[in-house]
Amino acid sequence: MNFSFAALEKPPVSTIRQNAFNLWSSMKIFHYNLASVSWLILITGNKIVKLSFSAMKYIHRLNEWNEFDILTLPGVFLNVVREKINMVIASTTSIQNSGLFDILIPSYEKSSCNDVKIEVIAVGTGKAIRLAKRGGADLLFVHDPFREEKFIAEGYGINRRVVMHNDFIILGPAEDPAGIRNAGNAEEAFELIAESALPFVSRGDDSGTNIKELDIWDDAGITPKGKGWYFETGGKMGDTLLVANRKMAYSLSDIGTFLNYQSEVDLKSLFQGGSMLKNQYSVIAVNPGRFPGVKYRAAMDFIAFVTSREGQELIAGYVKHGNHLFYPDAVPSIITA
Repeated sequence: MNFSFAALEKPPVSTIRQNAFNLWSSMKIFHYNLASVSWLILITGNKIVKLSFSAMKYIHRLNEWNEFDILTLPGVFLNVVREKINMVIASTTSIQNSGLFDILIPSYEKSSCNDVKIEVIAVGTGKAIRLAKRGGADLLFVHDPFREEKFIAEGYGINRRVVMHNDFIILGPAEDPAGIRNAGNAEEAFELIAESALPFVSRGDDSGTNIKELDIWDDAGITPKGKGWYFETGGKMGDTLLVANRKMAYSLSDIGTFLNYQSEVDLKSLFQGGSMLKNQYSVIAVNPGRFPGVKYRAAMDFIAFVTSREGQELIAGYVKHGNHLFYPDAVPSIITA
């Protein structure tokens, strides 16, 4: 962290001492981690002056006054100002739909040394990336490794970190008329759906889930667009599940959103597993060299939190309907800890 040192005249010792003891005489003695302190408050009379500083130089200046041991004096007159920061995370809808943000964000905001308020813009991964490319977000939390790496290669993002994974699943009517339960892999399951010409509902919204679905069709050697049995909603995963349910159709979903909507639909998880259906999520800070106004330090602080043991334990412990929705990748040992 960079600091600037503001020249400071020594205030009257009696004023500082009196106000310090009057205001904070009951404060417990503690030591600041100076590497993370960004501001000090100096009490002089009835004025509160916010000072930018070079931490060590400032401490040396105060010690030169020989009036206080500023780290151990009861009623210390130093205090950290919690900077107010509004940070925007552009995220895939699947994390939002799963409810994980309702656990992660309050825990992060509580633990942050700043007064951080996070706004989540939950859209498809493609839209999230395009938003970040315009500088409209401070951080990405998405699930499309290929486009994530391209985003960084083009200079829009830095410091990508893999956070967690779960599975994509193929859903359909309980009776499974296409017989995909017995498929050997995801590509074969899609082949069976196409051969039977049974309805399939796609998000069709350039999301990470949509791109994964198109990759499976491509690997199966099938072009579904334009077929009478293939439908695109252009909407979020939850909306797509509801449409698929009305049509009693097959669809591809992340497991988190499905579990969140399970009580609202009659569709069943018919096929999952295999490397093709692994659903990996990463965070990326938007490059401040390209967009100087982004909250880069707050973004890096959030990245540090979700990849820390504390954040990874929250992810590993998040359960819905008796199922773990995500598995930590930054500290994978937590899964078996």
